[in-house]
Amino acid sequence: MKYLNNFIQTLAILGITVLVVSCNGNKTDFSSRKVTFNNDWSFHLNDSLNDKDTIGTSTKWRTLNVPHDWSIEGKFDEKSPAGYGGGSLTGGLGWYKKTFKVAAADSSKVTSIVFDGVYKNSEVWINGYYLGKRPNGYIGFQYDMSPYLNYGDKNNEIIVKVDNSKQPNSRWYSGSGIFRNVWIETTDRLHVGQWGTYVTTPKVTAEKASVNLETTIQNQNAVSKNAIVTTTIFKDDTKVTSVTQNITIAANANQTIKQNAQVDSPVLWSVEKPELYTAVTEITVDDKIVDQYKTNFGIRDFKFDFNKGFILNGKQVKIKGVCMHHDLGPLGSAINTRAIERQLEILKEMGVNGIRTSHNPPAPELLDLCDKMGFIVMDEAFDMWKQTKTKYDYGNDWDKWHKKDLIDQLLRDRNHPSIFVWSIGNEIPEQWSDAGVTIAKELAAITRQYDKTRPLTAAMNPPVNMNIDAVTLQFDKAKTYFNAIAKSGVLDLIGYNYAHQTYEYHQKNFPNTPFIATETTSALETRGHYDAKSDEIKKWPVRWDLKFTEGNPGNTVSAYDQVQAPWGSTHEATWKVIKKHDFLSGMYIWTGFDYIGEPTPYEWPSVSSYFGIVDLAGFPKDVYYMYQSEWTDKTVLHIFPHWNWKVGQTVDVWAYYNNADEVELFLNGKSVGVRSKKQDDLHVMWRIPYQHGTLKAISRKNGKTVLESEIKTAGNPAALKLTADRSTIKADGNDLSFVTVDILDANGTLVPTANNEINFSISGNGKIVGVCSGDPVSHEPYKGSKHTALNGKCLVIVQSDNKGGRIELTAQANGLKSNTIVITAE
Repeated sequence: MKYLNNFIQTLAILGITVLVVSCNGNKTDFSSRKVTFNNDWSFHLNDSLNDKDTIGTSTKWRTLNVPHDWSIEGKFDEKSPAGYGGGSLTGGLGWYKKTFKVAAADSSKVTSIVFDGVYKNSEVWINGYYLGKRPNGYIGFQYDMSPYLNYGDKNNEIIVKVDNSKQPNSRWYSGSGIFRNVWIETTDRLHVGQWGTYVTTPKVTAEKASVNLETTIQNQNAVSKNAIVTTTIFKDDTKVTSVTQNITIAANANQTIKQNAQVDSPVLWSVEKPELYTAVTEITVDDKIVDQYKTNFGIRDFKFDFNKGFILNGKQVKIKGVCMHHDLGPLGSAINTRAIERQLEILKEMGVNGIRTSHNPPAPELLDLCDKMGFIVMDEAFDMWKQTKTKYDYGNDWDKWHKKDLIDQLLRDRNHPSIFVWSIGNEIPEQWSDAGVTIAKELAAITRQYDKTRPLTAAMNPPVNMNIDAVTLQFDKAKTYFNAIAKSGVLDLIGYNYAHQTYEYHQKNFPNTPFIATETTSALETRGHYDAKSDEIKKWPVRWDLKFTEGNPGNTVSAYDQVQAPWGSTHEATWKVIKKHDFLSGMYIWTGFDYIGEPTPYEWPSVSSYFGIVDLAGFPKDVYYMYQSEWTDKTVLHIFPHWNWKVGQTVDVWAYYNNADEVELFLNGKSVGVRSKKQDDLHVMWRIPYQHGTLKAISRKNGKTVLESEIKTAGNPAALKLTADRSTIKADGNDLSFVTVDILDANGTLVPTANNEINFSISGNGKIVGVCSGDPVSHEPYKGSKHTALNGKCLVIVQSDNKGGRIELTAQANGLKSNTIVITAE
């Protein structure tokens, strides 16, 4: 089927040869079974008035690399059909194309194109032949191109149409385009299928672990094949054990084989030491290895206990998790492994040990990193089922696609040792009805068919009806006090979205099912902004369905932990409950990072969220240190706010601390009092009149100093300071250095009220790919060379090119001393 009869190939991109496998006797190099296909695409974004959903000889293209998000390149627009919930950025319809060559030697092989995710409604053609459509933007898919390819010197052309024009189709910023990685996979006609291995460890002790392997073999030959399948387990580069099986597989058939192995003295995967093993499956025909497939996995034993919560390798572990959307702040939704890794590093430093992939299948790179870094992942499938939440969302595709999408997610993700929970949905509108129970049972059956090793939940808001006195109720099937899905018995874990007042009654309300807080808190802050009277709790808005008419000038929110959405709580309130009871297995806070879109409690001109513990640029808000004091062994003493106020103004000073009995606060050397946390307090506070000078806090244990912390009054902005998270990066065209810009006074003190516009220039083997301050109200483009700081700080992101060498980044602002930093790509 031709994609456009009138389309003429006019713009050829530099071709590449993909996957030339070199053989030496029986030894074959399979390192290029799957190779990147990200570079040198041509892109065109339709003008809906002129292009009329087509491309032709006059179409104008630009060359770029994927992953790519075209929406993040646009301007914020109050009239955007995505709305402020979608970040006020525009979708549209885009086209990608690429020409490439395939070696003649590969004509007898199977060559597939693999997309990790395209948002959304993607359609793909190769050399004019239609390969297929995938509406869901978050799940990966692949197409066999072999029947339609040209081999040798002839070019091939792939066309991808991406239609994100019908909006709103998301409640948050989705991004648009081929926003995840693309690969070419070349295999023998006898090979391990897509996501074709399944590794489980049903019995784990300190002495030994059983490892069960299921492998799906595909034979795309016209004749049956006799083969030997050998799976070898490695720990790092050391062989642990191996199992072999002879098979006969019919022509054009799939066959799943089962192999069992044992690992003696297994090294267990944990959040502290996320140890990984690798299973290498080889298919041999006539003494020649024709395929090799690698699967990383972990060995661990876990359960969710009704009384003791989450038990990992025999040890009680409280899940201290956060929910994360898929965007990467100023990079938009275009996936970048280093950007995800940086987010996880910042969260790990805070004490986070869990990630919920709200509310869709994540990028594979996130799960790989969670495996390596030690996070307890809740892998979530859907934000809606058949009933839509926005006009053009996935509910419109539910009937045709939900089964396929869920199965593909399970097959893709089920070997990741970081995944401990499957979530089949988030705040589903059908959750209160029998229709919801019917769908939940279907999704549960599919999930358990493909993976029985992990519990199943749904993020319910909430499992008990908060409009009735659900706190004191006993579970009673004769009454309608309970969420229909929660009371149906289909779930292995009861998932609570908010409703923290009911947590302590969970065992009474659900006497047969363990607890998990799937989504909690929804507290709101603007980094570096503080309202007076910090002990006044505010609900913004008063009710979720009422328009917010209060708030602060400039759409700010106090960074004291005092503002919450009406359905949620402050950070301290929910953590106090979770911390108190063993049977509460843990929580996933909304959210770890701010994200684009959904700027509760405000609407336009706000365009990004206030929910994050870390802002959009990756700068921690003050509450980050409350969690760090509670969730880590690090010694913490964090005092705030800043110390630039009007003389005589009354200011509340908070301190988060641990490993100490008390904190004493000094103003210009004079004590203003000693404070200690009482009962379940998580911070201490002083209310004092402001004076220019220095605030100093000293924490003590048994009368001995533990830690000191100091804040000084800053003068006028005088200079810029640049600090790179990494001064050496890979020269691979992908790696990133995140450079923090601090505005300092003449004495080198951060100016916490400075909002100067900063201009950036770069020379050498790199480029600027993002700028951001973390300001939810900023309409400055994230793709640019200048940005206005928020409360003394700004971020600029530098990306390497494919050449090693020196990269010089310079920051300048009117009236301030400029600064230059050197980053080395190698």
